Amino acid sequence: MLENLSQRLGRVVKTLRGEARLTEDNIADALREVRMALLEADVALPVVKDFIAAVREKAIGEEVVGSLSPGQALIGVVHRELTRLMGEAHVGLNLATQPPAIILMAGLQGAGKTTTVGKLAKLLRETQKKKVLVVSCDVYRPAAIAQLKTVAGQAGVDFFPSTVDDKPLDIARGAVDWAKRHHHEVLLVDTAGRLAIDEAMMREIAELHAALKPIETLFVVDAMLGQDAVNTARAFNEALPLTGVVLTKLDGDARGGAALSVRHVTGRPIKFAGIGEKLGGLEPFHPERMASRILGMGDVLSLIEEAQKGVDQEKAVALAKKLKSGKDFDLADFREQIVQMRKMGGVGGMLDKLPAQFAKAAGQMPAGAADKSILRIEGIINSMTPHERANPDLIKASRKRRIATGAGVQVQEVNRLLNQFEQTRKMMKQFSRGGIGKMMRSMKGMMPGMR
Repeated sequence: MLENLSQRLGRVVKTLRGEARLTEDNIADALREVRMALLEADVALPVVKDFIAAVREKAIGEEVVGSLSPGQALIGVVHRELTRLMGEAHVGLNLATQPPAIILMAGLQGAGKTTTVGKLAKLLRETQKKKVLVVSCDVYRPAAIAQLKTVAGQAGVDFFPSTVDDKPLDIARGAVDWAKRHHHEVLLVDTAGRLAIDEAMMREIAELHAALKPIETLFVVDAMLGQDAVNTARAFNEALPLTGVVLTKLDGDARGGAALSVRHVTGRPIKFAGIGEKLGGLEPFHPERMASRILGMGDVLSLIEEAQKGVDQEKAVALAKKLKSGKDFDLADFREQIVQMRKMGGVGGMLDKLPAQFAKAAGQMPAGAADKSILRIEGIINSMTPHERANPDLIKASRKRRIATGAGVQVQEVNRLLNQFEQTRKMMKQFSRGGIGKMMRSMKGMMPGMR
């Protein structure tokens, strides 16, 4: 996502050299590059015009201080304006009301609304320990009700049943009554989507809003819509008093225009970003961090948060104690590290949040290929017996053939894994003996780009 925009804006740094102050003349070409980058990213033209005007106004007269180049000084201005364009700071959900706090989800069909309901329900249950009830008022698409029931089960939250013969208003009122009687703290209402905006759809959702009086009304929009996202956002914003936006499919082939346009058009904060199909793929939206990612600076804070969320602290402590005591790092431990990496979104998810220069150095192979390689390694280790995982030195030719057959790979793949493991084990031994210098030197051969 936003890769082309990042590359375009990265060139701006190289075009400005040796000036002590930013002026109308020396930033003209750079601003043209910024304008082209935004238009190619499918950002709405009125948004681009306002953005360029704001950057020009803030940049002219800006002094180039310290070790900064003029290009870096301009990028600093662009970063601040990108952050402002997307909403300055993260805005969370407002659940400060008498339970149940009702959250109404609106959007077009295909935007990922039902999946987002499940993701949000899971997030509220796990991070805020809320008792959540979900309900579908989509009586026009029979599969929608069944889909939400499945998603609710996966998210570990309660589901209020409905049928295509019921009226959306009756379903919603029934769900509110049920939530009150069973002490649910949050009620998520999934509404009907359409392939395009129509009068009947807007009238129905406006009636639901009037009856439910939700504390949050979230507009779910597909980041891949580009310019169309602006028109859709404007229509929903006119029909409903929206309180926030959820951007979905930010990991797809999106040019990213919706992320930069929708806040400007609706005046409402982007509260969450959806990434991937898994129910854990919903992140709080931080404008400043997203601006950093767009400009190739990475998003290390989100990466740290993902690590804290995904890593099993007890297992991490147990491994640290094992290493400290001098016990060997074995293949079961190696597999555990791979599982923890997958919980953090895999190689692709991690690279996406690294600063551009590190991501480029670490990502010599495509992210998808790296993630497949990780799954293959996990499959090979799973094909071993517990005794073999604890004693890798036992794995000779006949065992390798059996393991390769069990994992559906060639014997060479097993050999490659054992070599990688042996390098990691040596590094862990040096680490346990306090040899951090030796460990860093040994990593040079394992990590692309390290010197």
